[in-house]
Amino acid sequence: MACRSIAGNYSVTLRDVDLDSGTEPQPAGTAPADEAEASQQRFPASARSVRESLTADPRMSIWIRRAVMALVAGIAVTIWQNWRWGVTAAAVVAIVDTIYQSKAMSPIPADVLATSAQRRTRRRVLLLRAAGYQALHSRAIPGSDQVIDHLVIGPAGVFAVDSERWDRRLPVRTTGAPTTGVLYHGPFSQSQRLAHARWEAAQAGRLIGAELRQPLNVSPAMVIYGPTIPWGVATLRGVEVFSGKRVRKFFRSQNRATRGQHLDEQEIELIYQAAERALPPAR
Repeated sequence: MACRSIAGNYSVTLRDVDLDSGTEPQPAGTAPADEAEASQQRFPASARSVRESLTADPRMSIWIRRAVMALVAGIAVTIWQNWRWGVTAAAVVAIVDTIYQSKAMSPIPADVLATSAQRRTRRRVLLLRAAGYQALHSRAIPGSDQVIDHLVIGPAGVFAVDSERWDRRLPVRTTGAPTTGVLYHGPFSQSQRLAHARWEAAQAGRLIGAELRQPLNVSPAMVIYGPTIPWGVATLRGVEVFSGKRVRKFFRSQNRATRGQHLDEQEIELIYQAAERALPPAR
């Protein structure tokens, strides 16, 4: 409906409006152009992000294997009996595998396994005395409730070593570049463990350096027992990560890599004594 009123040179045109909202109605079956464009831009990006997250998820291989097993079982039983029995067989296989994986992927509590891992590292480090290394074990960080598992001091420098014993049923893998990559144990990210290892090393360097009255660099390292480690030594976010079987080999290789820049016996002894004062035994 339109009505024109003329008063002098002024005119006003009245158009159909929504009496409740005051806005003009849109034709049925159409959407604003900017909303359509936003939808076109939003959905492809969302699909890409979902696809990338699924690809990076370490559980993807488990899901694929489960689907294949259920499909094979379903087809076999369908050929043998009928499609109803085939669907039932596929569902049973998927359920059984889900239950099995849920039990297999339940990590053993770290506090139960830590003592065993620390004992094994102690024995291995003890054998490095001939290579010039000394070690302090289970040293508390003052002002916190944290404990450095092993402080190893030798010709190649000072190392804060974290001993970890993980569930051997879960694989260990990494994603991304060494400086920004993520360490996984099964589907569980270990980024916090790497950050904690760096923090312990930094605290040890600060406290021992204060005793020596000079800066001291302490390198973080993580020793893993249990699952197979598919590499020799990997540097992940500044932390040297390797299998417990490689403890002696790692420190001997460090001696070769730092040849010409070794700490001498007197320097090692000074650092060792300073560490004893700065880091009390854990209780």
